[in-house]
Amino acid sequence: MNPAELRELIRQGENSGGLLHAEALPVSGRSLADLDPARLTDYLGRVLADEVPQDATGWLDRLCGLGFMTERAGASPVCTIAGVVLFAHRPRRLLRQAGVRWMAFAGDDMEYQALDDKLLDAPLVGLWAVAGSGEVFRAQPGLIELFMERAQPFVSSESAELAEHLRRERRWEYPPDALREAVVNAIAHRDWTRPLGVEVVRYRDRLTVTSPGGLQNSMTVAKMLAGQRSPRNPIIVGVLRDYGYVDARGMGVRRKIVPLIRAFAGAEARFEPTDDYLRVVLPVRARE
Repeated sequence: MNPAELRELIRQGENSGGLLHAEALPVSGRSLADLDPARLTDYLGRVLADEVPQDATGWLDRLCGLGFMTERAGASPVCTIAGVVLFAHRPRRLLRQAGVRWMAFAGDDMEYQALDDKLLDAPLVGLWAVAGSGEVFRAQPGLIELFMERAQPFVSSESAELAEHLRRERRWEYPPDALREAVVNAIAHRDWTRPLGVEVVRYRDRLTVTSPGGLQNSMTVAKMLAGQRSPRNPIIVGVLRDYGYVDARGMGVRRKIVPLIRAFAGAEARFEPTDDYLRVVLPVRARE
């Protein structure tokens, strides 16, 4: 079955209300050893407050039940796309369309020489730990944190003057919550049957976030802006919601991106859908 036939099969399953989602497809040759046990333990034990398996058999049963691995007749279980993207040590090594391509340019178009160009590769969720005081802190970044840290020098700047508590104020060209929401959505709702990765590009006058795959089912930009929800990847979205990356009400576009960009830049965010991708265009903050 070629990729186009697979996309059509999944589309028909989505339209008929079935349970066929690309995120649940197996990633051939990828086993329990490819997933990060520390992140899995954190998710089951701290986030879900559930019992953590004590042996490989228990882990396989639990992860298959959660959709992070899938059983095969006459063979050992393998990781699913969801399991790889969320919890693999290096997802892009196992699944080439995972991760985020980040680029920054000085002008209004792509130029030969980029200011920055990086393929970011990390598990989608961060690794959190509990200190002796009971405080929860981030031990390792996930893909979203990695992106925000890499992009920060190109979408913000520090004031030359010291502010309160001897800190320099940071001036953002885009509201960080809106930028983060746009990238989270692009990853969470992308079409995993497409071989391309999520792409974020910063230009002088705008920033674009491109998510592979057109809007699914009967979804339109108008419905999306109104707050209608139709997750393409419910397993991934569910885990992101558990960690707090995704708005619990699923209203991030309506409540974060649209109003924050309008207030920040004095202009509207644009949503450009095609059959192959959905692109979000964030206008830069007006120069003072």
